[in-house]
Amino acid sequence: MSTPVLKSPFLRAFPGVGLFPAPTTAELPPPATGIAAANPPERNAFTPELGGTLDTFAALAVLFTVWAVANLQQLPAGIDAFLAQQVSVKSAVMVGGFALLWPRVLSLAGLYEPGPFRRREDILRVLAACTVGAVLAFVFPLMSLEPALRAQTALYFWIGSVGATLAIRAPFWTLVGTARTRTVRRVIVLGSGPRALRVAQEIRASGDGVELLGFVDSNDHHLSESLDAPKLGSLDELEEILMHQVVDEVLIALPIKSCYEEIQHAIGVCERTGTESKYLADVFQVAVARPRLEHGDRLSVVAMKVFHDDYRQQMKRAADFVCAAIGLVLLAPLMVAIAVAIKMDSPGPIFFAQERYGRNKRRFKMWKFRTMVPNAEVLQKLLESQNEAIGPAFKIRNDPRVTAVGRFLRKTSLDELPQLINVLRGDMSLVGPRPMAVRDVQLFDQAWFMRRFSAPPGMTGLWQVSGRSNLGFDDWVTLDLKYIDEWSLGLDMKILAKTIPTVLRGVGAS
Repeated sequence: MSTPVLKSPFLRAFPGVGLFPAPTTAELPPPATGIAAANPPERNAFTPELGGTLDTFAALAVLFTVWAVANLQQLPAGIDAFLAQQVSVKSAVMVGGFALLWPRVLSLAGLYEPGPFRRREDILRVLAACTVGAVLAFVFPLMSLEPALRAQTALYFWIGSVGATLAIRAPFWTLVGTARTRTVRRVIVLGSGPRALRVAQEIRASGDGVELLGFVDSNDHHLSESLDAPKLGSLDELEEILMHQVVDEVLIALPIKSCYEEIQHAIGVCERTGTESKYLADVFQVAVARPRLEHGDRLSVVAMKVFHDDYRQQMKRAADFVCAAIGLVLLAPLMVAIAVAIKMDSPGPIFFAQERYGRNKRRFKMWKFRTMVPNAEVLQKLLESQNEAIGPAFKIRNDPRVTAVGRFLRKTSLDELPQLINVLRGDMSLVGPRPMAVRDVQLFDQAWFMRRFSAPPGMTGLWQVSGRSNLGFDDWVTLDLKYIDEWSLGLDMKILAKTIPTVLRGVGAS
């Protein structure tokens, strides 16, 4: 007699634990193929570290709330009396055991698997995991209640834990879905021989999410016309190409033995320009990039990360989204007052939108309150001879284009508030290198400047809390690279904490 096939993901949520047979190979979805499999656009945002921590805190909060409500009549009256209650060793051990067991239950349900991100299947897995958790809550010794009332509290725990677990994931589903629809990985293949053509075919087979820009190689291998990808230049021109095109990654497909020096040179170029590189073989010497092995169904590559790309970036984006939304609501009255002041001070629009370079040199419109006359960008060409900044930037301390209200807004940095919209959209972060104007970037004459674009741009950063306009351009970029190399969530919090007093003192503002 054949083993019955489990059609429901709810029943398959706990494979291999003795309750139900694990799904057969025929039941599993077809594997992802090509380069996208090595770096898929759809990934589960919850690693065991991040997801386990958030889910455990949520489950403990629900458990404590349900326990408190169930034992409400037995609890002492008043806050002081409640806080004076002693916690037994047994209770502490049981709470600790529950905290250790809960993420394991969710892990067995497959909620932390690194596979494709599927919302419907995750919801069913949450329901399955929380059902098991409710059974645990029913027999939990802290529930010193009658069986009927204990069953009722277990039901409340099930409802609360399902709601809390799904609520934690909802913002990530939104963020991942938005990133999936907006972002296409732009790839250059280094090489043009049979190996490079095979890699290009894998990219084409992978479907959406990856765009092959073309090939870079010094040899004149015949490129298949069916791939519809041009030769962009030689290896000597790679740096120039990466400086002036939007490129997310360079996939190295040169022969290892005969082109070792060329590959090492290419990795160095990618490091200088802040571009992620991947290769199909041995480990090479790197100065800045952090190698990370990534397994795909057809190709295994080593990604040379020039910026931290792990679950902490998911937490950073979630924090940006929440803080920007709250900030826009709380600061709405102030922003309305600023808008009125701008309209009363000078004719022209309230907002000023300028094209800036973001991460990986992608352009976006950055919003600010208008602080200059409406034709300021036209007048800038006439003022180039008065530029006081050293390097590609443009700065005049007493800029004649700035309005009276604009001078106050710049001094207090209030003109930057509309950038919360950019943060909400995902174009910017609260903390990061400042996005630069197209005019400034086009004047870059050194490749190492470009590495500042390997991180998401921010409203504030190390430059803003270290002197701002009082620093030279080289110092500005050096601080940006220092932030990229040393980035952590703690560093972001320190920069945010230093930004407010810096803005209030008007240090370096102009």
